[in-house]
Amino acid sequence: AQFKRVLQDTQLLRLNVGILVLHLLLTSLFVVLPIALEFKLSANHHWLIYVSVLIASVITMVPFLIFAEKYHHLKLVFVGAIGILGFSQLGLSYLYHNLTGIILMLFLFFTAVNLLEASLPSLISKSAPTESKGTAMGIYSSAQFFGAFLGGICGGWLHQHYSIGAVFAFCATLTVVWFILAATMQKPSYLSSHLLNIGQLDKQQATKLTQCLMQVPGVAEVVIIIEDGVAYLKVDRKLLDMVALNKCSKVRC
Repeated sequence: AQFKRVLQDTQLLRLNVGILVLHLLLTSLFVVLPIALEFKLSANHHWLIYVSVLIASVITMVPFLIFAEKYHHLKLVFVGAIGILGFSQLGLSYLYHNLTGIILMLFLFFTAVNLLEASLPSLISKSAPTESKGTAMGIYSSAQFFGAFLGGICGGWLHQHYSIGAVFAFCATLTVVWFILAATMQKPSYLSSHLLNIGQLDKQQATKLTQCLMQVPGVAEVVIIIEDGVAYLKVDRKLLDMVALNKCSKVRC
């Protein structure tokens, strides 16, 4: 039932497609990038480009991530990163013969990848139903590895039958599809998880407690696991009334 609920959730589906495409692009890139670089630079020096670009991209990514979380503009930064990702792939399809062009596009690519790798788990956590969060993360991880699998196949096949440029053009096209899916997703809710120990309850008491908790200001979702004696809540920390929450937690009959 949880698998069905997660797989039918269109918001989670967008994110699962996103991580699949992201890792498809990442694997495809490293299928053909060393080949493109070997004509410009000795293989013994490729690491210099990778390390330099990665460090620069991480430094660049951090302010955007802080901005996204602090000011609740996660969707804006997320969609913008996908746009940069697509632009970098399009640029590589034309500039893979030029070392300077490769370095510049790789910087944009890894800045976007780092932003997306940091944003996607956060979006999954915010979008997943409380009682199905583990299931949602499991499907998300499976999509991630399946994307890497497809990336190796697609990148290798396109390079063998067409060219390096065709690999990057294909990846750019996939990114456009992802961009459209991401742009039409709902703005994520900025709710936090809250665990409440409630002790042993029967079904009637659990139902009454659920009704009480849902009336507490700041509580958006409640799931009670009777066997574990806990309640999983999604709450808005700015609105949460802790006094009312503690009163509800003492409800037994």
